[in-house]
Amino acid sequence: MLGGWLLIAAALASQATAAVLLRRDEPRDAAPLTVAPPVTGTWSALNSPADRVPSHGVRKYGQSHAIDIVAEGERPAFGWWPPVRRNADFPAFDAPLLAVADATVVSASDRQRDHLSRNSWPALVYLFFEGAVRDAVSGRLVVGNHLVLDLGDGTYAAYAHLRRGSLTVRPGERVRAGQELARCGNSGNTTEPHLHFQLMDRPDLDTACGLPFRWEGVGLPRARESFTTPATPATPVAPAATEPEQR
Repeated sequence: MLGGWLLIAAALASQATAAVLLRRDEPRDAAPLTVAPPVTGTWSALNSPADRVPSHGVRKYGQSHAIDIVAEGERPAFGWWPPVRRNADFPAFDAPLLAVADATVVSASDRQRDHLSRNSWPALVYLFFEGAVRDAVSGRLVVGNHLVLDLGDGTYAAYAHLRRGSLTVRPGERVRAGQELARCGNSGNTTEPHLHFQLMDRPDLDTACGLPFRWEGVGLPRARESFTTPATPATPVAPAATEPEQR
């Protein structure tokens, strides 16, 4: 038993040391880059850099200027019961995610499961401990299924929490602005299906610094602010295979 705790402590200490060694100064006086919105329809912002930087309380994983967005529509109320919900109950699940600019795919993965929602008090407590374990093991378990685009001139875009098996692109592929890349999911450290989007100065999430951005025709919405983007023709793709949800 003691040996197990020692292993966990060693992992946490190793991670803390790596974070210090890999940390770099945040770019200063960087002008916001305007890119196309990664979604269509009506959405709401959460954890927005329009309200504070770092938007998520930390600069780790290049997310100092990251934003979380959820699709508007009928959704389960947060409460005590039931502790978890199906992803299909949330309007953001399986929404198409689009390229924000002409770019090259640097990395893409979609093999992690989409877990059930954590939108209840019991599940939120569970998420707190689950998230700590994910962070201690690997950043990939925090961001879940994700992809990174090279926009050129030292700017990269990251999309996190993608739906399992929904990728329509692969590393090295050139994409056009508005092209469908994947679908919104609930993989990684999440309470419900949503998109985590950020710009950063390098493709490696462990060493990247976040960069400010604006969405064309939208700007930078504040937390709980709704915004609507027009439908954009996207490259047609086959629908993702339906997989059973897991806790």
